Amino acid sequence: MAEPARPPGGGGAGGEGLGRSRGGFTSKLHLSADGRCRPLSLVITGGQRADCTQLTAVLEKIRVPRTGPGRPRTRPDSLAADKAYSNGPCRTYLRRRGIRHTIPEKSDSQAARLRKGSRGGRPPGNDEERYKKRNTVERAINKLKQSRAVATRYDKRGYVFLGTATAAALIIWLRT
Repeated sequence: MAEPARPPGGGGAGGEGLGRSRGGFTSKLHLSADGRCRPLSLVITGGQRADCTQLTAVLEKIRVPRTGPGRPRTRPDSLAADKAYSNGPCRTYLRRRGIRHTIPEKSDSQAARLRKGSRGGRPPGNDEERYKKRNTVERAINKLKQSRAVATRYDKRGYVFLGTATAAALIIWLRT
């Protein structure tokens, strides 16, 4: 028996941003925020999806219009992320795009680097003062969750939930 055709946009649980995780059948909202806790880009994935796999998707969606003429900005000045993004591919991507980043090193990565001795290389730089500003993303998520529809996700379709989250982000932008 042939499989039924999937609707455009993926369809199925994967296309709806739902997936199994420790908490059950859930979804994740990956986002970037500016220094004033305003969301810049939103990506929805299944609950089992790792954060580090969505770094490029989140950063590629950033579009900040300029006050004068010209194309919108697509590259942030700097990025502060947690240890979930402390891996080689994420750091390579950020270096290639010329984005300054502050990401602390995982303890197991640090132990492996130290075990290698001089072949382990230098530790990645970590500016503690800049890392303290990482809480702006957490505060942006809390502002989004002030909208009950975002906090509970009653929407069944992924694109509808993304629209709900985008509407909540627009309200945040209009209030600031």
